[in-house]
Amino acid sequence: MTAKSTTLPKLSPEASATTRTTASATPTVRGTGRSGRPAPRLRALDGLRLLAALSVAAYHYGGRDGEIGKAWGTSPAVQFPTAHTWFAYGWAGVQAFFVISGFVICASGWGRSVQSFFASRAARLLPAYWAAVILVAAVFALPGIAFARVSSSEFLVNLTMLQMPLGADRVLGVCWTLWAEVRFYVLFALCVVVPGVTRRRVIWFCGGWTLAATLAGASKEPLVQMVLMPEYASLFIGGIGLYLVHRDRRDTAAWLIVVFSLLLSQYHTVQEIWHAPNDDFFSYRPQLAIVLAVTVGFVAVGAVALGWLDRVNWPWLTTAGALTYPFYLVHEHLGWPVVQILHQRLGIPSSLTLALTVAVMLLLAWLLHHGVERPLGPLLRKSLDQKRS
Repeated sequence: MTAKSTTLPKLSPEASATTRTTASATPTVRGTGRSGRPAPRLRALDGLRLLAALSVAAYHYGGRDGEIGKAWGTSPAVQFPTAHTWFAYGWAGVQAFFVISGFVICASGWGRSVQSFFASRAARLLPAYWAAVILVAAVFALPGIAFARVSSSEFLVNLTMLQMPLGADRVLGVCWTLWAEVRFYVLFALCVVVPGVTRRRVIWFCGGWTLAATLAGASKEPLVQMVLMPEYASLFIGGIGLYLVHRDRRDTAAWLIVVFSLLLSQYHTVQEIWHAPNDDFFSYRPQLAIVLAVTVGFVAVGAVALGWLDRVNWPWLTTAGALTYPFYLVHEHLGWPVVQILHQRLGIPSSLTLALTVAVMLLLAWLLHHGVERPLGPLLRKSLDQKRS
């Protein structure tokens, strides 16, 4: 799916999470042991990322109309007469991803230089992203693939990850969330990492961004809104607050950041997602259900921050977390032709097609992780983090 707008349009009720899809590309996050030594990796956070990615995939494959209807041959509401109403809540995975991103970016920026911070982010985001853009463009260029493709010029500009502000067609429909992530990284780096990360500076950043984003939403100035992201700022800020809680659960200021961020996040989400009951829309989501979906994301990350999920420490969750980002990048667009082949051409039932498509995308994510991310990520990071005269 492509878009020409330079800013993210207000989401229509029937296609709200078409643009609301992302798996946050996040670094390793470890606990803070009381002895001063790093505690074991927070594997529960990896598990949450995978669950969020799978919920987004469920939304894309069965929770909305659009291109996926072309893949199935009919509306997903026909393919999944009962489940589609639940799949329609899969968009909430993106809220969870943004909260997780706030948590881990605050953690990874602590004690790190700005050069090291950006080197880490570039090495994490770019190799799999480049591979996914090339792969999706190549598949969509094949004969017999009935889905939209971009021009050669727009394909090339997609490699910069700046296609959204330029208004170019997107190779990956989900890339709008990466654009939101990049803006968050820049804001956090300029305001917190450059002067040096401290608790006080982080708290001032959260308070200042909250107020500035709220005023930006009221200003109706597109450039200011693009920079300050009033729709999503509270999600990132909430995650930052939860990391402060993770460091000290008695931190009153951190708890206030979390609570205010949740209150603002549910409001912005309701404004974008909710609509009055109407049979013309694909699904109906009551306001209370939307509020609950947003709250679940905060509570889940909060459970990790407070140590309630420390026992969820299975080693395979590390692999699950590593697969989340490449899975997110490829699952939507490459899932369409897989669904079309399995269901329409081979006649495989809908539920089995859904399961097989997810399995194929996870396998592809594993190949991208081992074939692209693992060899290229460290090389790019080392090159960018070198000190040069």
